[in-house]
Amino acid sequence: MAQRKHLDDFLRGRIIGRLECGRTQLEVSEELGIAQSVISRLWQRFQDDGNVSRCYSTGRPRVTTPNEDRYLAVTAKRNRRSTASDLSRQLFSATGTTVSRQTVYRRLGHIGLYARRPVRCVPLTATHCRLRLAWSREHALWTLQQWSCVMFSDESRFSLQSESRLTFIWRAPGTRYHQENTIERHRYGGAGWLV
Repeated sequence: MAQRKHLDDFLRGRIIGRLECGRTQLEVSEELGIAQSVISRLWQRFQDDGNVSRCYSTGRPRVTTPNEDRYLAVTAKRNRRSTASDLSRQLFSATGTTVSRQTVYRRLGHIGLYARRPVRCVPLTATHCRLRLAWSREHALWTLQQWSCVMFSDESRFSLQSESRLTFIWRAPGTRYHQENTIERHRYGGAGWLV
């Protein structure tokens, strides 16, 4: 793609002067060697607000387009455990746009997705749920005297699997306990009770 050159104020004035004298945009384009689309935009702006000087924008231009922002959001929702670096690499491989991890965080935060720890829960089968409900109904009316015969103990937690790495998922606020935002884990031990 050719590098874009900006017209200086003097050349803009010459173009507007020629157009005001009655020349066509095509004639001015051929005479000055400037694309007709540039002359058309300049003439339209002059007619709209009477100004032909270049508008300078403040701040750095956005690196990503709205389509690329949507691509990041869809990719993060499909694979909630992907990191910002992974999303940045996927965006580069798909579109060729290079963005930093911080840019990924900002773009996803703008649409309401944030990196949060997933809720960890013990996987319960239908049998587990039925047995727990029966146990709670059976012990619902126990007195303090009966509970004083129960001893609770703390056991050490250990894991045969390596889960030392802290994982995050992309989720919207208020969706913490949704099924897709939870990670099932098997019990390591924890508090137990004896009767």
